[in-house]
Amino acid sequence: MADETATTGLLGFKPQLVVPGMKAEAAVQFYKAAFGAKELLRVAHPKRKAEQELPLILSAELKIGSSFLLVSDRFDDAGEDGSAVASGGGILLRLEAEDVDAVMKKAAAAGAEIVGEVTEAEGGVHGKVRDPFGVVWAIAAVDKKCPEAEA
Repeated sequence: MADETATTGLLGFKPQLVVPGMKAEAAVQFYKAAFGAKELLRVAHPKRKAEQELPLILSAELKIGSSFLLVSDRFDDAGEDGSAVASGGGILLRLEAEDVDAVMKKAAAAGAEIVGEVTEAEGGVHGKVRDPFGVVWAIAAVDKKCPEAEA
């Protein structure tokens, strides 16, 4: 069987826990204390830093043993706590890809719903799709530029 990575451009898979009630910081501290997690990277919401004692966490990348886990606060695009968003049960699956747009189009062609257009933000290019079973998948290319931003 040929290497599928060459044709799909997928680079990796990371589970992401989306924590309700703005408690991602508490979750990160728990995973450090309970499982010896090492925090490798943190991206905070750029618009909320000055407004809160603890800013919203877009993602905190943890390493537990040889595995990786992303933890983030649940919030909607307006920065609210997102508690009304119950889809996916607090789990977001993240695929890292060379070409986010191509992976999103392929997923949509297979029956996924695009729920977050391809955009560039702190941390790289990303978009979101919801599969036919209600699971949200974040497709991301870390530290890559959005095609529109390069033009």
